[in-house]
Amino acid sequence: MAKAIFLVASLLVLGNVFFIHASLSPSFIVDMAKIVMDNYCSPEKLNGMKEAIEAASTNTEILNIPDAESLANVLSSGVQTTVSDPRLRVSYEPSYAPVVPPKMPPLPPEQLIAVLQTSIKLDILEDNTGYLRIDHILGEEAADKVGPLLVDLVWNKILPTSALIFDLRYTLGGDMSGISYIVSYFTEAEPVIHIDSVYDRPSNTTTKIFSMSTLLGDRYGTTKPLIILTSKNTKGIAEDVAYCLQNLKRATVVGEKTAGGSVKVDKIKVGDTDFYITVPTAKSINPITGSTWEVTGVKPNVEVSAEDALATAIKIVKLRAQVPAIIEESASLIADNYAFEDIGDSVAEKLKELLANGEYSMVTSRESLEAKLSTDLKTLSGDKNLKTTTNTPSLPSMIYPPEVYVDLIKVSFHTDLFENNIGFLRFDMFGDFEEVKAIAQIIVEHVWNKVVNTDAMIIDLRNNLGGPTTAIAGFCSYFFDADKQIVLDKLYDRPSGTTTELRTLSELTGTRYGSKKSLIILTSGATAGAAEEFVYIMKRLGRAMIIGETTAGTSHPPKTFHVGETDVFLSIPTVHSDTAAGPAWEGAGIAPHIPVQADAALETAKGILNKHLAGQN
Repeated sequence: MAKAIFLVASLLVLGNVFFIHASLSPSFIVDMAKIVMDNYCSPEKLNGMKEAIEAASTNTEILNIPDAESLANVLSSGVQTTVSDPRLRVSYEPSYAPVVPPKMPPLPPEQLIAVLQTSIKLDILEDNTGYLRIDHILGEEAADKVGPLLVDLVWNKILPTSALIFDLRYTLGGDMSGISYIVSYFTEAEPVIHIDSVYDRPSNTTTKIFSMSTLLGDRYGTTKPLIILTSKNTKGIAEDVAYCLQNLKRATVVGEKTAGGSVKVDKIKVGDTDFYITVPTAKSINPITGSTWEVTGVKPNVEVSAEDALATAIKIVKLRAQVPAIIEESASLIADNYAFEDIGDSVAEKLKELLANGEYSMVTSRESLEAKLSTDLKTLSGDKNLKTTTNTPSLPSMIYPPEVYVDLIKVSFHTDLFENNIGFLRFDMFGDFEEVKAIAQIIVEHVWNKVVNTDAMIIDLRNNLGGPTTAIAGFCSYFFDADKQIVLDKLYDRPSGTTTELRTLSELTGTRYGSKKSLIILTSGATAGAAEEFVYIMKRLGRAMIIGETTAGTSHPPKTFHVGETDVFLSIPTVHSDTAAGPAWEGAGIAPHIPVQADAALETAKGILNKHLAGQN
């Protein structure tokens, strides 16, 4: 009702000005509104129009408009706002003659060739990429007449190309029957595909449009890259072609959002006047999306200015030409280097299957390729560390004054002393052995000595994200005695095929905690990497009780591999812990002895140790 009131108000804007042309019949507004009511393609949007007609029919002041064109503009504004559709337009055209689509005359071949050359532009770009620009989409009848010439002069030159850029930036419309004709060249002959439905309001009928099983010439196929260029001027049937191929996942649309026109508009005379109203009388309903491109336009997959669309499309084509080699090389690197051979082989095989099934055929940038590859690798392997990565060189080690190290250590470590002489140690990252070794004495003085003389200890790794595993053996050694060297873990390195034993160290900086005093380690779902290796060792050797949540199930620190000569890099875990004594923690995580929510783990640990120490006393 609010929209209806707005329409009437719009019609009254110039109501007190003298009308200098012949007076219009009082039924003029009613006649115009009824045309919209009876012919507009989306009747569900006409709520309020009936009220507007009734209100307008009792008003005669709206006819006092100074000139006919001003009246047409006011009427256009009112009806467009009421229906929320800018395609509805009222015009004053005393000399209007209905446009009759011209019949193609029987021209001799040389003249037909000249006509085709003015409306179609063809080029073969570098890397055997075809370029085809069509400024008007022919209907099936016209295509039948010029079809053999089109196939001979245009299509047969396009067919051998490795990719096609289809330029619709300047296409203002065409014949509806051309939709099926064009789309079919980029689909298979069988099965026939339902590509569009067109609802016609005046006849209240819906026509389903299907791909064609028989065509002149050969099809371009379904595997070669197809890029459609669009602009804000791409309109009508051209929008439908772009939208159909986009939603069939057959084409990538590059450029600007299209005009949001219509598959069919009619210009209808209002009564006996020289006023006409342009009404979209049919609408496209895509069977895949259940929606339409009309009014809103076709949104490109890659949105760039129309001027940049061709250059962007060429980049996409070049990238897609490299994709098979990138995926094949990635599969080989994973099969040859992933820590667990059976998983690596499986991932490599499935990755090749995804490539063969066209899963990588629609990438539009290196970033989108890397994102998809990363997601697929994680999904196929269940390993969060098997992914694409950047090749960021590590920063050189910096030498700082001792006081700087002291401040860094105070920030990196947190210690506390609870009742019953229970020590608490928290740190959220493991450091490289050589770096830790250089500042070991400082760590001992400012961290370790605060907790080493306690009767029991809680090590909090709930927020520890991992880091290098090179310092694991040294850290573990503090919780075992010096009189016996213990094998902590066996690490298998896949690229070299070698196994290395991880053993406790005989010499340490500072005092050992030893093997007798109680030790509890707190974990969470965020506990990862090197922290998991430490938890795995201490649990397997029975040296600590684990309280909290199952750990993240990541891996030993991965290595970076360059994929061929491209700019793509892979992060591949190459080392795994000894699985002879049980299943690996990589990919599965480490289950605690006492499972509790991470935020309750500390109080649980304190309660257990307090009870234990009180019993000893």
